Amino acid sequence: MTARTQQLQHSRQQVQQRIQNACIDGKRNPDEVNLLAVSKTKPFTDILAMAQAGQQDFGENYLQEALDKITQAPQLTWHFIGPIQSNKTRPIAENFAWVHSVDRVKIARRLSEQRPTDLPPLKILLAVNIDQETSKSGFTPQELHDAVAEISHLPNITLRGLMTIPKARDDFSEQRAVFAKMKHLLDKLQQQNPQLQLDQLSMGMSGDLEAAIFEGATWVRIGTDLFGARNYSLQT
Repeated sequence: MTARTQQLQHSRQQVQQRIQNACIDGKRNPDEVNLLAVSKTKPFTDILAMAQAGQQDFGENYLQEALDKITQAPQLTWHFIGPIQSNKTRPIAENFAWVHSVDRVKIARRLSEQRPTDLPPLKILLAVNIDQETSKSGFTPQELHDAVAEISHLPNITLRGLMTIPKARDDFSEQRAVFAKMKHLLDKLQQQNPQLQLDQLSMGMSGDLEAAIFEGATWVRIGTDLFGARNYSLQT
């Protein structure tokens, strides 16, 4: 085992312990919280080392880089978590199991149309601009009801919940407050759409995963604390 492999596996154990501790403190069932390893810009050898340690789910932001990795490890579960351009929906629909970043009805419609029918339905989450920042895409809380009504009828995709990346906050109670808003939105959508399985909340990263878990996260997206600092020169 190389030093890098040992380092990665140790990092994963530490993150899993943080998740476990947050579940205990937040009175959550640890089985409800999934670790998504954000592997963007990381070499394939790092992904293999994580997979050997038991990591199954990997999140990618940059399409071409992701496709290269998926070709080498189709047995893993791949999540697209980056911004989606309309001209890139087809390869996303054809190669991923999950998409966390659907920010427009148009994108959901294209993913549905382009999902191969011999694959299971593509699981999608709606990106919510919870702080309503002008620099970020995503549905506003006010837009969600109509978006869900339209998207839930599309074939070949399955709407499973919501995702958010809030503004960075250092205070734990402030972190919890914004994630609690997301949980409230999901609960409201569940009540309005009991026929749908809206049970997933993708929120929380290295700096705020505990607050997210306290407020109902089912996916925490961890990159830096698993793999180390990003290498931006590899973005495509």
